[in-house]
Amino acid sequence: MTHEVPPSLPPADAAAPRGGTPGAGQATPAQPVSPAAGPAAAASTGPASTGPASTGPAATGPAATEEAEVIVVGAGPAGSAAACYLARAGVDVLVLEKAQFPREKVCGDGLTPRAVRALIGMGVPTGEQDGWVRNKGLRIIGGGVRLELPWPELSSYPGYGLVRTRLDFDELLARTAQKAGARLAEGVTVTGPVLDDSGRIVGVKARSSAGEAGPAEGGPLRGGGSRGVPGGRPPGPAEPERSYHARVVVAADGNSSRLSLAMGLSKRDDRPMGVAVRTYYTSPRHQDDYLESWLDLWDGERQLPGYGWIFGMGDGTSNVGLGMLNTSSSFKNVDYRDLLRRWLAGMPAEWGYVEENRTQPIRGAALPMGFNRTPHYTRGLLLAGDAGGMVNPFNGEGIPYALESGEIAAQFIAQALARPDAAGAERVLMAYPQALKAAYGGYYTLGRRFVQQIGNPKIMQFATKHGMPRPALMRIALKLLANLTEPQGGHATDRVIHALSKMTPAA
Repeated sequence: MTHEVPPSLPPADAAAPRGGTPGAGQATPAQPVSPAAGPAAAASTGPASTGPASTGPAATGPAATEEAEVIVVGAGPAGSAAACYLARAGVDVLVLEKAQFPREKVCGDGLTPRAVRALIGMGVPTGEQDGWVRNKGLRIIGGGVRLELPWPELSSYPGYGLVRTRLDFDELLARTAQKAGARLAEGVTVTGPVLDDSGRIVGVKARSSAGEAGPAEGGPLRGGGSRGVPGGRPPGPAEPERSYHARVVVAADGNSSRLSLAMGLSKRDDRPMGVAVRTYYTSPRHQDDYLESWLDLWDGERQLPGYGWIFGMGDGTSNVGLGMLNTSSSFKNVDYRDLLRRWLAGMPAEWGYVEENRTQPIRGAALPMGFNRTPHYTRGLLLAGDAGGMVNPFNGEGIPYALESGEIAAQFIAQALARPDAAGAERVLMAYPQALKAAYGGYYTLGRRFVQQIGNPKIMQFATKHGMPRPALMRIALKLLANLTEPQGGHATDRVIHALSKMTPAA
């Protein structure tokens, strides 16, 4: 994926030197290591440290050096993709991850061809012998109709999707970044930014993680929030903060994005938000070669704006969950765990989706959609993935956009670091939000309008009743909702979807 840097942006009014001017009481960041020297050299040139070096797959704790050219906060898909591409560009990059791998993450575990393409671009093996389960397309159930839609045959995307648990998916991406040369420190929680006198971020403060996750299950999850996910170390005595310095920082720390909040970047209330809950059941349907989506979610006699899913994991279990949007008036008043149980109570008994077959707690998470945190660059900080609200409003899919935004961020950062002066570097970094808007802005605006419409139960019922019996229409809808079209040319439907996205104001 290539994204051109706009050529003629004005210089920043007050661009700080690369690395920033240290504030009172802050250590001056070390001079960057030559790209030819590589990460190993970077580790050897930093100041003395009591923490272990973090250069191998099992490394945890504070990094051996407190300086890097780029710090990435979070080793999810966005952070690992950014670190991988930066390392391949010869940039000394340090990733700080608060948990220790393997770690859990609330997700449907199903990947569309868009995500598969991003994985292939990173060099991640996607064969079945590598632990992946392939799927042919999407099975949609709703309005009394059962419809199987194969993934579209396109030159730009593979014709298959994948399934893999997030328990090892994120670790696989993080190890891929390490193999590329990125340094990874696990069990390190970033507590805030380090700012210079102008307010520009020149690093982060962090401490060893001490089991910050909330309970996995213990009360009803409602639309107003989500519970924590296990990860990190067991609770222990508080450890002192340390400072890590860098010329550029990437916030890839997920929906809550504490670093973004500390930099004054709050969520936007005018953008959609979803909530999802999921768990696992032993089931004979675990070998299903289609992702399955149920459009009929009911709260009594009221149809809800969301969908349920059943994804076979190929290991004897199914990932079963549901997602819902805040465009519904009942968003904050639904007990999602109870709704999941009531939905599954209507399933055939032979499928096995009953309490005695449940293998994991019911966990929930928020889905930040349609650029719900902006700007995506400010004062040395770039946002990627969920931290920037990049979940697709049409279908709640976040992984491909996390991977792609991480790659885009890496391209702009590498170009910025190569500029000979601060003003030139700042011009490049300021163009990052424009590239995101060009890639997703119009499409996300369409998605916002879509979720506003289906928030009306009558519209949702009408769309399900009249759309499902028309396979040709649903094939077009699949392309739109999954964002699977040819960038240039392609079928007439591809061109129509692109025209709609281009004519729609960017999100």
